Amino acid sequence: MTMLIACVKPIWFVSLMLAASMQTSAPAKPARKVDLSQYPGPVRETIQRETQHATLKGVSKEQEKGQTQYEVETVVDGKSRDLLVDPAGKILEIEEEIALETAPTAVRDSLKTRGTVLKLERVQRQGTLSYEAQLKGKNGKKTSVTVDADGKPVKG
Repeated sequence: MTMLIACVKPIWFVSLMLAASMQTSAPAKPARKVDLSQYPGPVRETIQRETQHATLKGVSKEQEKGQTQYEVETVVDGKSRDLLVDPAGKILEIEEEIALETAPTAVRDSLKTRGTVLKLERVQRQGTLSYEAQLKGKNGKKTSVTVDADGKPVKG
């Protein structure tokens, strides 16, 4: 009987410690509130319209070729979705993270020949659709490639 108690005590203690460690895990951080009042009215309106069903992660003001633009970082259904907005509120670009399976066959086939797809984004810019992929090449190195809807490389 003493032998049985000696075996049960360590198991009971380990079980108790495991249960306690699971309950003391840090809670998930709530999304931080982004103050949109600092942005022009048309930009605010576009952000509010485009983030109704998204989590707004951040907004940053940038200069691109002498033009002011606002990068809006969001998450929709666990996937990144970023927008580039001009001061008049016009959307210049949308980058959406997508699953490889949802890309056109030509895109999937083209990317698979280059390596393992780690992340894939569908990019709509000025009416043109392309796909930006982060890959692990056959040599083991990480690389990026952009292809059009036909799977052909896009020059930067």
